[in-house]
Amino acid sequence: MAARAHALRTPAQRTRRRPAARRRPAARRGASRIQWDRVGRVALTLVLAAVLYSYLNPAIDFVKTYTATTAAKAELHELLDENKRLHYSVQHADDPVFLAGKARAQGMVAEGERPLTVSGLNR
Repeated sequence: MAARAHALRTPAQRTRRRPAARRRPAARRGASRIQWDRVGRVALTLVLAAVLYSYLNPAIDFVKTYTATTAAKAELHELLDENKRLHYSVQHADDPVFLAGKARAQGMVAEGERPLTVSGLNR
């Protein structure tokens, strides 16, 4: 069937068609004044700066939180030491030896003792 269709064609149809010639572009007026590689670099730099700026505030908040946490830990340890000392004082408040030591530290004397002051012990 293909052979028969080929035979029915006229000689003009049998010749192969050529593609149309390409049009030549209009003559350029000169080199483009826009340097696209430079525009790309500037745009990339601006995007990078925007990304870095977006990370700036969280980084500052992180540093502030870290320093606040360090200060809070130091205060916590001080308060824990004071808490231990106060618990010790409360637990030993009824102990007579402890009470006598506190009284002597404040300058009190026991019954039957005479208070004695020593002066002139400067170094």
